Amino acid sequence: MGVVRSRARVAALVAVWSVVGALGCHEKPKASASEQYPIRGVVERTDAAGGHVVLKHEAVPGLMEAMTMSYPVMDPAALSEMHPGDRIAAVVLADKTAQGPTHLRLKDVVIIAQAKPDYLPAVQYHVPAPGDLVPNFKLLNQAGKTVDLKGFRGKVVLLTFIYTRCALPDYCPRMSKNFAEIEAQLAKDEAVYRETHLLSVSFDPEFDTPKVLKTYGAAYTGHYGREDFAHWDFAAPPKDELPRVEQFFAVGVTPGDAGSLQHSMSTVIIGKDGKVVAFYPSNDWSVAAVLDAVKQAAKA
Repeated sequence: MGVVRSRARVAALVAVWSVVGALGCHEKPKASASEQYPIRGVVERTDAAGGHVVLKHEAVPGLMEAMTMSYPVMDPAALSEMHPGDRIAAVVLADKTAQGPTHLRLKDVVIIAQAKPDYLPAVQYHVPAPGDLVPNFKLLNQAGKTVDLKGFRGKVVLLTFIYTRCALPDYCPRMSKNFAEIEAQLAKDEAVYRETHLLSVSFDPEFDTPKVLKTYGAAYTGHYGREDFAHWDFAAPPKDELPRVEQFFAVGVTPGDAGSLQHSMSTVIIGKDGKVVAFYPSNDWSVAAVLDAVKQAAKA
């Protein structure tokens, strides 16, 4: 287990590992279904023999504060690709028990930044930073029309990633509900509304056809057959363009069971000049905070 740098972190770590330690000495309490949380951090060291990684990670909303601790990695192949200093995005699974969360382990690990070039993988993920010029990616929207990001210049674009089959309420459905709330709030200010646009991008272009995206989008806008999508597009890049889109916006996607896709999160505010204003790499951003940031960018 790595170094913990504050009393608050120590308390959180003790709370988590007191459950783990207790289970090592007594009968394991009955656990309900595992809960999933997005996690990001920097690899401190790996233990291939033990199947663990020591990760210095950011706060995991709903689970724990930022800290450094050891996690079992479910996929040995993923563990073999990690090196000290690498930055990763993953999903941490936690079993719920009467005593609290237990059996913490990582799955769906995506290496989004490498510490050294001598072990760079074939795929490199760019982490969007304020001032980065967004490439002019082309997308096919819900009307079957090809749009490109340059076409939104002059407006502030709030962009997020989803896929319509996502069944996890805290992932794509949460992003779409948040966007629906932001859409409704922006519509109350005509001046700001004219200066902004929402864009939900699917990373599942084979399934998320224009027809599927239109039905999905209308369900969130609440207008159904009356929706003109004038202010909020639902679109997907062509299959051959998808890897570049994922890499630029730091969206790691891997196939899951029964056609599901395991993925990281990415929400970006793009300014009127086509440059990144803000990047939100998880699902813990608040509607109020992002709405305020969009409004400020629109007035700039």
